[in-house]
Amino acid sequence: MDALFHPSYFPSVSHFVAMAQADHIVLEMDDHFQKQSNRNRMYIYSPNGVQLLNIPIKHAEGRHQKTKDVRIENAFNWQKQHFKSLEAAYRNSPFFEYFEDELLPIFEKKHEFLMDLNLHTMELAAKFLGMPFQVRYTEEYFKIAVQTDFRNLVDGKKDASQFEPYCQVFEEKFGYINNLSILDLVFNEGRHALRYLQNQKI
Repeated sequence: MDALFHPSYFPSVSHFVAMAQADHIVLEMDDHFQKQSNRNRMYIYSPNGVQLLNIPIKHAEGRHQKTKDVRIENAFNWQKQHFKSLEAAYRNSPFFEYFEDELLPIFEKKHEFLMDLNLHTMELAAKFLGMPFQVRYTEEYFKIAVQTDFRNLVDGKKDASQFEPYCQVFEEKFGYINNLSILDLVFNEGRHALRYLQNQKI
């Protein structure tokens, strides 16, 4: 199947379940940016439970912006904060150190556009998984997609996907937390993560 997705920041497990089972991945490039979506945020399992990591963006006053035109606000070092949060969450996970050296450069580069950063994070996560990441891009926006439409997954509050539990660092404190960023699965399951994705239902 051809499957259509919004690019987002180290997307949720549900995104990668659908991508791992798709024949072709198509990325939406012509939508309008919506606040409160995972386009510029991810959720991780911190020592205090679920933690939101949000990328600050420059809002265009009084008009809608296309997501591909959204610029990141780099006036303060949010990248350092995000990486420190990932370290606190996953330093003791089985595979954090294995992927750390490839992960760090994303948080050292100051991307200008959110879309470029999102594509970079998706490509890197696919590399960590050992999953092919050959994608096509839309050239115009269609409300009703011709592909299997997974664009709704970018709205985390409406994503009701439920998956089989896997081991998580702080599960003894808070139990299993479902459908976090793909990084949670990667750091806990390593190369076993791809088989996990292929075996889930979406």
